[in-house]
Amino acid sequence: MVNFDSFEVMTFDCYGTLIDWETGIWRALEVIFQNHRIDMAAEKALELYGELESEAERGRYQKYRNVLRMVLKGLCSRVGFSPTEAELKNFPESVKDWPAFPDSVLSLKALKKKYKLAIISNIDDDLFAFSAQRLTVQFDWIITAQQAKSYKPSLNNFHLAMERIGLPQDKVLHVAQSLYHDIVPAKTLGLSTVWVNRRHNKKGWGATPEAKAQPDLELSDLQALAQKIGVI
Repeated sequence: MVNFDSFEVMTFDCYGTLIDWETGIWRALEVIFQNHRIDMAAEKALELYGELESEAERGRYQKYRNVLRMVLKGLCSRVGFSPTEAELKNFPESVKDWPAFPDSVLSLKALKKKYKLAIISNIDDDLFAFSAQRLTVQFDWIITAQQAKSYKPSLNNFHLAMERIGLPQDKVLHVAQSLYHDIVPAKTLGLSTVWVNRRHNKKGWGATPEAKAQPDLELSDLQALAQKIGVI
């Protein structure tokens, strides 16, 4: 049982949890595939994306824009063509157009009434700024991969977040969609976790690698969390 009154801060993954990155990724990839007359199902493309992204992020740190270029090159190579330089440039910029989930803004505003809010995200600072405009809520802390010089599931990103927040771990609740990137490392550090299972009605793992973890609570969306806490 999660005692929501015991927490002072909620930390959030952004992409996949608050921002519908799978829709954004597929919209960008679909255009590229159509340009090269490639027929690939969205779910297959997302699975390849998740595999290639996690590989790129395990190496020496580089900005997320470069990670996305590597992912696109690898994905296109698997399919059998080379992306144009314009496509390699535009694909990372598509992050700016990735939409928020319909319940994100309302739920974040409601949760803000009770908790301080933080972001822990595998993203560049400037790219997150565009997503922040879509989410409209003022976050108390924003911790990016660019600041940490590492990508989740590295514990370094969480250590940096906890250092900045400055509270005991039992005062912080981590909320995320990805078991691989978020729930596993957060649980390793002893944080309480909520798994927002955005893919509850879909098969497979989509754009995140498969992982096993035991969150403290599983819900289908962010609005369900806000409702459970009683802020909406």
